[in-house]
Amino acid sequence: MSGDTKVTIYYGPLSWLHSQLGAKKGEYLLDIVSERDEAKRRITHTVEGQPIPEAEEFEARPKRIVAESADYASVQEHAIMNFVGLIRSIDPEQLVLHNPPAHIHTQLEREFSTQVKRYSYPTVTRDTLIRFRDGFADHLVGQTAVKESLLAALYSLTTGRRTKPVVLMFYGPSGVGKTETAQFVNGLLGGTLLRKQFSMFHNEKFASYLFGGTHSEDSFARDLLDRESGVILIDEFDKANSVFHSAFYQLFDSGVFEDKNYSVQVGPSLILCTSNYGTEDEIRQALGDALYSRFDSLVRFKPLSKNELQQVINRLVDNRFAKLAPDEQNRLDPDDVKTMLYPLADKSGNVRKLGKLIDEVIALVLVRAVLNEEALADVTASGDKEHEA
Repeated sequence: MSGDTKVTIYYGPLSWLHSQLGAKKGEYLLDIVSERDEAKRRITHTVEGQPIPEAEEFEARPKRIVAESADYASVQEHAIMNFVGLIRSIDPEQLVLHNPPAHIHTQLEREFSTQVKRYSYPTVTRDTLIRFRDGFADHLVGQTAVKESLLAALYSLTTGRRTKPVVLMFYGPSGVGKTETAQFVNGLLGGTLLRKQFSMFHNEKFASYLFGGTHSEDSFARDLLDRESGVILIDEFDKANSVFHSAFYQLFDSGVFEDKNYSVQVGPSLILCTSNYGTEDEIRQALGDALYSRFDSLVRFKPLSKNELQQVINRLVDNRFAKLAPDEQNRLDPDDVKTMLYPLADKSGNVRKLGKLIDEVIALVLVRAVLNEEALADVTASGDKEHEA
């Protein structure tokens, strides 16, 4: 070995890692491992009487090799368990690792001079509170009590004293703005929202996703490490089986999430869980006191009134109309569409379903207009031909 390797471990989103490394990132660990494996598989033929060729030597000592978060899944298990041995055999001057499994971090700290850098996630400031207060009505109809509850909950993230996340439970009927509120808050902070829908997990893979399986499998912990945003949205939290609730105790308590392979410090972030629970008592009974008590606040979203639903219809129609092409706008009267849809304000309180219905109505009006124009054009053309005859 020609010298010791300097190790730098980056915890944070991939885009941040690339900005830290600049244009000359270095060689990728996977490429080097693949080349070495290929070289070992080569068959050398010898001819009697001819000198035996010398074993192939690898290239000069690499200056910098890099492994990104997704790369570890492609490295064989034995190499992960003896990662120090792999690195010593390659002997780079510098090793850069992005969100490595915890046991790789531990191995390297014992053997090499190791520096750790962590991404500073977007945080809530006083300016964030002002923009949230002033912009809430433009993003959500009604839910005034939600705005006040969120302002109170978000304030603790602005003081600088908070070292763990603020954990909120949004509850209420579907389609009244829970997910949209989370997206609005995240938009104020920036970065792609980390959103996980627990309704999608109903099999044994959810256990390995939460508690950790093989290092090559997807995991919630690795998603937390890779995230860009200071907001973590766990959608449809009520759909997860109660056997998985214990996975969140430490995360909600101290902002640390650990599984079989990774350890994550989320710090003073905002964790938003959405559900369709109807009351706080229902939440407590479903989650149990151990998890229920770990939420900083339970934020109720109320069903929308008839007047509020009409406001939603107005907004959605105007938004869709503004995105139409000029020729489509000429074929459509938005006020007529609104009038057609107002009766639904007595029947549907689900904004998501209203949006889909509005899309369908607009498309139907437009296609009828186009077909009528085509039919009229055919009649006109037929009349012209008869006149010529």
